[in-house]
This record gives sequence, C-alpha cells and structure tokens, in this order.
Amino acid sequence: MIVAQLATSFIAAAGFGVLFNAPRKSLVQSGLVGMFGWILYYVLVDGGMDVVPATVFASMLVAVLSQICARAFKTPIIVFIVSGIIPLVPGGIAYDAMRNFVENDYYTAVQLSAKVMLLSGGIAIGLMFSEVANQIIRKQLAKRVES
Repeated sequence: MIVAQLATSFIAAAGFGVLFNAPRKSLVQSGLVGMFGWILYYVLVDGGMDVVPATVFASMLVAVLSQICARAFKTPIIVFIVSGIIPLVPGGIAYDAMRNFVENDYYTAVQLSAKVMLLSGGIAIGLMFSEVANQIIRKQLAKRVES
C-alpha cells in the first residue's frame, strides 16, 4: 500500500509541476517534495494523529524541502511549494461538501466544509511557520557570523 502512495503522490506533484509550467529540470525534485510531504501525512494519520495536525506537519516538511531544493537548484521556491503541496489539498472533501449542498444535505455539507477550512488553514499555517522559522534561523546565523 505504501508503494502505491509513494507512486501516486509523486506523479500528482510532478504532474502539477507540468501544468504550472515548472522548469523541466525541477520536475523530479517537485515530485519528490510532494511525495515526502504526502508520506509524512499518510504515516501520521495511519498512526492515529488527527488529519489537521498531520496536514500542518506535512506542509511544514514541504516548505522545508522546498527551501532546500530552491537553494540547491537555484530555482524560485514557489516552483517546489506549489507542486509539493498539491497532494495535501483537500479537493475530494471540498467536492463532497459541494455535492452535499446540492443534494440539500446541509448538515453533512457544513461538517465537510468546516473540515476543508481547517485543512486549508493547516496548510497555510505549516507553510508560514516554516518560513518564519527559516528567517529566524538565518538571522541568528548572520549574527553569529558578524560576531
């Protein structure tokens, strides 16, 4: 099962890299970033963690790996973040929420919509937290070099 998760998350992330016109040389790295983010999410949820904190941790990993790839391959970080975060986006849940609204099942629709909002917020928090931590670390390192 884990091999299927690895393969499909890699293909999804790299495929969105193609759709977003990412440079060809960065497609494999984009796929790997998305794959590692999804596998962390999958392992955490499979281990019993709630989906929202698992999404936060996985998006933090995507952001850290994106920063590393951006520096290593001298490519803008957005190339790796956009492709890498795609496997974590709750598109299926959002679809189910809209379908339930159309079918007049408002109770389920509101529950699913709230879950989509929490997961989307978790993605944003994870990306933001990683960037803030990166900036703090860089400032501390710069202060140490100056001294």
